[in-house]
Amino acid sequence: MPMKIPLKEVLDAGKTAFGVWNTIPGASIVRTIASTPGISWVLVDAEHGHINDTHLYTHITAISAAGRSPLVRVPEASAWWAKRALDAGAHGLMVPLLRTAADARDAVASVQYPPKGIRGFGPMYTHHAFGEDCTPQEYKEGAGDLLVLAQIETKEAVANLEEIAQVEGLGVLFIGPFDLSLNLGVDFGSSAHEDAIQKVLEVSHKYGKKAAIYCTNGDQARVRAGQGFDIISIATDVDVLSQGYAAHISSATGANVNVGSGYSAK
Repeated sequence: MPMKIPLKEVLDAGKTAFGVWNTIPGASIVRTIASTPGISWVLVDAEHGHINDTHLYTHITAISAAGRSPLVRVPEASAWWAKRALDAGAHGLMVPLLRTAADARDAVASVQYPPKGIRGFGPMYTHHAFGEDCTPQEYKEGAGDLLVLAQIETKEAVANLEEIAQVEGLGVLFIGPFDLSLNLGVDFGSSAHEDAIQKVLEVSHKYGKKAAIYCTNGDQARVRAGQGFDIISIATDVDVLSQGYAAHISSATGANVNVGSGYSAK
């Protein structure tokens, strides 16, 4: 059977693809996250999360077994990290801190097999995350459909946005709003910050790319969906966990307990 990529199925149907962020290692927690109704993807964060190379296969196959697309954010733009994530079965690769169209072309090349790219061929485990009937040969034939997500979070990327958005094989421009505000030197949520976000949305669609953004809660996600973003995160595991316990202790004691990561404070 052809490779099954739930995220692409949602996008092809013209629907908004909501997903969640996984930063905590462990098969049981990631399978619980992936079982959330209404999501189509889970991002395994090997850049800022406590996820390393040895966790990838377990997390990816647990997510795909729940009927979601496992995406992996690698720590850096390198062919080695791309190969490790994809050989573990990732449906898509997110590359952080891209700055130029050349960076984007390198990211695409790291995902594609020769002659289009530079990815090494190691099909032992790749097909396990694409449906129980997917074979290594079918994976090889369909590997060109894997998603490449470029994070737009630097002032250089915003300046080079038109060129980046025209890179062949790049599927998604994904806004990292926190790094974007820092790199632009503007306040998070300011008009300058929002103008840059809207520019990415506009240019993405101008060149036929999907526009994506990181949100920390469902209220933010609903607003971004209304603006036309295609792929949107709704929450991060560490925030849901800490805030959930805080809400219960608040109910039990009457105290106002506010906790969360630095992201959830925005």
